[in-house]
Amino acid sequence: MLNEIVLISFYVLILLYSVIIHEVAHGVMALWLGDTTAKYAGRLNLNPLSHIDPVGSIVAPLLMLVTSGFRFAFGWAKPVPYNPYNLKNQKWGPAAVALAGPGSNILLAVIFAFIARMISIPVAAKIDIIANFNDWSNISAVIAGSMGSIFFELCVIIIFWNVLLAFFNLIPIPPLDGSKLLFAVFPMKIETMAMLEQFGFIFLLFFIIFFSGPLGIFLNYMLGLFLGLSL
Repeated sequence: MLNEIVLISFYVLILLYSVIIHEVAHGVMALWLGDTTAKYAGRLNLNPLSHIDPVGSIVAPLLMLVTSGFRFAFGWAKPVPYNPYNLKNQKWGPAAVALAGPGSNILLAVIFAFIARMISIPVAAKIDIIANFNDWSNISAVIAGSMGSIFFELCVIIIFWNVLLAFFNLIPIPPLDGSKLLFAVFPMKIETMAMLEQFGFIFLLFFIIFFSGPLGIFLNYMLGLFLGLSL
């Protein structure tokens, strides 16, 4: 039971820090492109206290964990502020800032996939861990007594969260990051953009409800690609 609690704690902490890195990446890109808003707001750091959103970082993930038998959660941090009018490139700058978040998650997923690949445990053991990585009673038995298996499990959790965060946020619906790329590629009237951003969360809910099947297939496919790098 203690092993399961420790694993669940790492599961939540990795989610929290993956979200924080995602947000900090937005601010770093904005700073690189000429906007210092995030820097002077004290948001270019990995201190959770600077980024935690009470609902998105605590309440929502805990509710999802409890209702899913501690096997799934999702969350978000406070958005890092930036002023798009300070960016050097007014057309592509906002898209670059937005894509920095998913880009940081993809980079983390790739790095830890290759770290996992270098862990010297049998491929069969890796496949077993991947198949059971968030089935806490089973995975505790699978990785027990093997430091290599424990580290591989942590790498799989990192890959899992970062792939989901990256590719979910690339959906081109406000307030997700993919919408900024949509606005850059397909210029719209300010009124149209304002309307999409105002009702974007409603559109996103409808998308998730009515396209949950295809979305799940797509996310599982991308997750499979990255986990395949770890074998």
